[in-house]
Amino acid sequence: MTRVLFVCTGNVHRSVLAERLLAARLPSGSAVRPESAGTEAWRRPGMESSTRAVLEKLGGDGSGFAARPLTAQLVEGAALVLGLAIEHREAAVRLAPSAMRRCFTLKEFVRLAMGGVNEAQGGEGTATAHDGVPDKERPRVVAGLDVVVAAAATRRGVAPPLPPAEDDVADPWGKPDSVLYGCACEIDGAVSTLALLLGGRASV
Repeated sequence: MTRVLFVCTGNVHRSVLAERLLAARLPSGSAVRPESAGTEAWRRPGMESSTRAVLEKLGGDGSGFAARPLTAQLVEGAALVLGLAIEHREAAVRLAPSAMRRCFTLKEFVRLAMGGVNEAQGGEGTATAHDGVPDKERPRVVAGLDVVVAAAATRRGVAPPLPPAEDDVADPWGKPDSVLYGCACEIDGAVSTLALLLGGRASV
């Protein structure tokens, strides 16, 4: 089993949505296991009701969830660690410095990985989960996740930098449900593209 770990602050909204939406987009029997944790979370069973509502609206499964704090062991055991903001990526690296090349923000990793596919396919335009391109015509990575992660880490050193906020998903904590739903849709777009790289399907 190949673990992909999503990290946010409370393990209440953003990382939960990323974990369960990626699970919904991956093919049945996938070896990828999405998980999540929070830098300021504490262990508690159940998913927050508003998170579950928007998750299920987008086709995810809210059952069996339990929040948990981020630990060095979780970071070290993951093939890929994806923070929902730069602060979460940095927190993971502080806990396990040796995992630095496997730690990205979600949006950063998708951008770098898709850029690598674009280059490998001779500069063709990249596709996102909502651009109307049929799945069979989308770029895919056929190598293992470790190869994709290594390529993204290499591109991180040469790709043009973006303003830091561009790689963050804003925290919807305490905001209206409409903001949470917008956050969920943003995350869904990113994890749907990630799932395509891993052989999954786009959101519908």
